[in-house]
Amino acid sequence: MVTRDRYGGYAQLRKGRVSIRNQAYHVTSATLDRAPIFTKLVLGRAIVGAFRREHEAGHVESLAFVVMPDHFHWLVTLVGSRALSVTVNTVKSFSARGINRIRGTSGAVWQTGFHDRAIRRDEDLAGVARYIVANPLRSGIVRSVGE
Repeated sequence: MVTRDRYGGYAQLRKGRVSIRNQAYHVTSATLDRAPIFTKLVLGRAIVGAFRREHEAGHVESLAFVVMPDHFHWLVTLVGSRALSVTVNTVKSFSARGINRIRGTSGAVWQTGFHDRAIRRDEDLAGVARYIVANPLRSGIVRSVGE
């Protein structure tokens, strides 16, 4: 039986998480208590800068991302030898420091853990990217993907 853990996730599903080089993953992580902190562009840039940092360091190839008010979606391919969990935790840690510096605060910004889904070889990678990019449209934040 799979039960929810105290953070709202499924700890048993994280057991056995495997990071495979050249595998594409759709990663999602939410802010602490789903606080809508990314309503200001400067704060959204902090998480985008963390994505870029991991990409430029050669740990991942960033394929698509979107920053929502209280979470992000990130489509990546692992190209380095680091585990996906190390990469995501690095992004969350680096961005949290930047976000706290900008806001003049300290403490946790992100919920513990993250959700990831390995993209199967037979899946349409461009379709997953379109799904991610269209997230603000589906949620009613924008009226067109171009916004």
